[in-house]
Amino acid sequence: MTLEFARPWALLLLVLLLLYIILLRRTPRAGLALGRADALGGVRVSAWRAWIPQILRGLVWTLLVLAFAGPRRPSVLTDTRAEGIGIVIAMDISSSMLAEDFRPANRLEVAKRTTMRFIQGRKNDRIGLVAFAAEALTQVPVTLDYDLLFNALESLGPGLLEDGTAIGMGLATAASRLRATPGPSRVVILLSDGENNRGEIAPLDAARAAAAYGIRVFTIGVGSAGIARVPIARGPTGVVYGMLPVTIDEPLLTEIARVTGARYYRATDARALAQIFREIDRLVRTPVDVPRYVEYAEYHLPLILLGAALLVAEWLLRGSRWARVP
Repeated sequence: MTLEFARPWALLLLVLLLLYIILLRRTPRAGLALGRADALGGVRVSAWRAWIPQILRGLVWTLLVLAFAGPRRPSVLTDTRAEGIGIVIAMDISSSMLAEDFRPANRLEVAKRTTMRFIQGRKNDRIGLVAFAAEALTQVPVTLDYDLLFNALESLGPGLLEDGTAIGMGLATAASRLRATPGPSRVVILLSDGENNRGEIAPLDAARAAAAYGIRVFTIGVGSAGIARVPIARGPTGVVYGMLPVTIDEPLLTEIARVTGARYYRATDARALAQIFREIDRLVRTPVDVPRYVEYAEYHLPLILLGAALLVAEWLLRGSRWARVP
């Protein structure tokens, strides 16, 4: 930061010093009667010494004017006051999420990794995690502990819940977690790759309840278009896969998003899912109030002290024989 003055207009007082110098130069001095020519050199030296108090007085005035102008060096301090939004990720963990159409991994693994990157880009947001299949379960309540969220995401997988797809239950559980969450905005990001076929709560009823609490629900249909390699059974040698059509209830997911004032997205591959999360990330950003405070390092006191010292020196010189013309 550069040096500045609190009262720069005070520097105009230096003009008075210039006027004082002009006045001194125009003031006639009494002539000197010299009896000997060889004494002239000594008189010149004494006359020069007589100017020293005047010079000191000019320096004192300059220092006092600079001190009055308030020299200072600013340093800007930023006080960020950010109240994050509330977000719950509602993730489908039914067995169909193991479909291997999101190369190089299955749908669930890609969804988990993409969600982690989304969380890493957030600050001051309370984020929770709900998993659903035939029923819904809160894995992590809304929290600022992102490491806890990452660990919970790592552990997600089919088998934690009975198989099936209860979209209404997943949404209702997520909305209930956000209902009392403070903040300027509350959002559910719901990922599913199927059709609602289980649960006691109708998806649209859950969507209307979420809308009543001011919760927006961004829905994402996860699955490629057409046929996908999907696990269909577990045999003696492991999981048995079959090529089955991808069935996502897009009209339902679209309506859920519309009712809550949000948007529906379709992710047909890993790249599309990453792009969707980037767009949602932009949409659910909340402006942060960033007041700026300025602190100043003041430099007037050293100038005043130096000016006082020079003023004392001037008084001493004026009272001494050293500064007088003989």
